[in-house]
Amino acid sequence: MRILTVGSLTLAAVLPALPALPAQGQTRDELTRQVREAEQGFANTMARRDHAAFATFVADEALFFGGRLGVQRGKTAVVDAWKAFFEGADAPFSWEPETVEVLDSGTLALSSGPVRNPAGQRVGTFNSIWRLEPDGRWRVIFDKGCPPCDCGRTP
Repeated sequence: MRILTVGSLTLAAVLPALPALPAQGQTRDELTRQVREAEQGFANTMARRDHAAFATFVADEALFFGGRLGVQRGKTAVVDAWKAFFEGADAPFSWEPETVEVLDSGTLALSSGPVRNPAGQRVGTFNSIWRLEPDGRWRVIFDKGCPPCDCGRTP
């Protein structure tokens, strides 16, 4: 409810909730495309074996749930924990975005999709929350994998 005062008259008005405008006036489709490209770029760092580039996609206060690695809090912990995955000539796994959804505010997004072993078999599902940072880049703020599932599909 919103209270409006006009002169000596006070009115109570019920106004419909207006959705927040997407970041920087961009459409949800544009923001979704940006997040999908960010997620794919993030995944490509593993394929290219580029640990330094991987680090650029991780937010300073990131929280990654790492299975046997436990929970890593903060960019330094995440980057350090993931370094072992970048050793060797071949990537131990790959991933790609299947589902991407962005809040109406354009500030947070979810990406989810399959994690595959080197033979291409689906061995898990990743779920990442991306945040639009002040510098205009999307970075992962939360990341959690789970066993293979159809959790990204909606009926």
